[in-house]
Amino acid sequence: MSLWLCLRFHQLPLQCLNRSEELAVAILVKQRVLRANDYAAGLGIREGMGAGTVRALLDNEAVQLLERDTTAEAQCLQQLCCWAYSITPSLHPYREDCLQLEIGSCLSLFRGLHRLLAEVRVGISNRGFRVEYGLAETPGAAWLLSFSDTDQVADYQNPLRDRLAPLPLSLLTEHVTAVDSLRRAGLHTFGCLFALPPAALARRCGAGFTEFLQQVLGQQADLRPDYQPPVNFSDEYWFGYEVRVNDELLPAVQLLLQSMCRFLRNTQLQTTEIHWQLVGIDHSLREICVRSTSGHSHWENWYQLTLIRFDQLELKTGVEGLNLACHQLHSGQLENIDLFSPRTQREPLSGLLDRLRNRLGLQAVEKVGTRSEHLPELALHICQDNPANENGGQLHNQRPFWLMPAPQALDRKQGRLRWQGKLELVYGPERIEDNWWQQAVSRDYYIARGDGGQHYWVFRDRLDTGWYIHGIFA
Repeated sequence: MSLWLCLRFHQLPLQCLNRSEELAVAILVKQRVLRANDYAAGLGIREGMGAGTVRALLDNEAVQLLERDTTAEAQCLQQLCCWAYSITPSLHPYREDCLQLEIGSCLSLFRGLHRLLAEVRVGISNRGFRVEYGLAETPGAAWLLSFSDTDQVADYQNPLRDRLAPLPLSLLTEHVTAVDSLRRAGLHTFGCLFALPPAALARRCGAGFTEFLQQVLGQQADLRPDYQPPVNFSDEYWFGYEVRVNDELLPAVQLLLQSMCRFLRNTQLQTTEIHWQLVGIDHSLREICVRSTSGHSHWENWYQLTLIRFDQLELKTGVEGLNLACHQLHSGQLENIDLFSPRTQREPLSGLLDRLRNRLGLQAVEKVGTRSEHLPELALHICQDNPANENGGQLHNQRPFWLMPAPQALDRKQGRLRWQGKLELVYGPERIEDNWWQQAVSRDYYIARGDGGQHYWVFRDRLDTGWYIHGIFA
């Protein structure tokens, strides 16, 4: 059965701009108060007041009057959609300050309605938003019930018409003409509206109002396109107070990273780079980039790397907000993990490299890589990128990775090669010929074993017939 949860963020115009309660803040539209925080309400500021009245009322009291920013509201609602996508894939923004979530199809995943609602409450509370809930069989009814004072879960078993009956028709601000007509006829609630014959209601209020009412009652489908996740990720956390110590940032860091990794798993994406933005109390911005060698979606790994960067952070001004963004996302890849002994696996080398680079800087860590060259001494080089071969290949398994700076001549006594003892050829030859256009090279490479069991990489120069040692196997 279809079940919709409406999340109505009635303070969104205010909270998308300022969530602090240490100062009286009011949002203005055409020089009239649209929303005010609790501090301002305690000083007597009410919705609908003129800006001049507010200034006269507070006299010398500190008050911050902000113009409404609908772009910031839309961006904030999109970030909430990104979070809610981890609850259900069937959702969409509704009006200017609501989210509609179809949760009937995912109740089994959360093991019941109570657990799902608890997850929603924790997620919204952690983001510092105020919300009103509505629960019904249709999105329109869920929105209307978000204005009800009753317990939505306890009242959910009652018929939909009975739950809507006490609500005032004045909520329908998009149908002002129809509501005025009904009010003049003495009809003020939905209960009175439902008592009218449908034909008479259609003649009085018009087709648009009748269609809306049918959608609310589930008599006509209310089809809207589902939310589609963006191609990048962005989320933010506002503390509501001034942060001056690094450790106070960490709970918000963990929350944002968990939100990001849920988004990555839900969209089957990965990232190798995240960007933190610290919003100062003086509105200054500070960027911190954290990089990883391999793309993944594990928040614990990103948390450890972020801790390294934040250990080097000195907060010169207080911080009131934290933003996390990922601009470079790519398709996720399956990880090769031992099914029977995952806990005994050693940490990948990439994890160590990530920690070193984030602590010391990108230029401080270099790798020995390979490139497509026939001559061994030209194939190895120092690089800061992926140590894999440029053409995607790997080193031959019969060659040592570490080579001497230059081949060294070998002694021959009584027909036997010597290098710190006698050498015995055990594998080869592998012929390498190259560089004929400059100084020709022609070599036969062998693997030789010494008296102590150590293996060496040696070759016979076919041009001067001498023997040389070029590398040592680990």
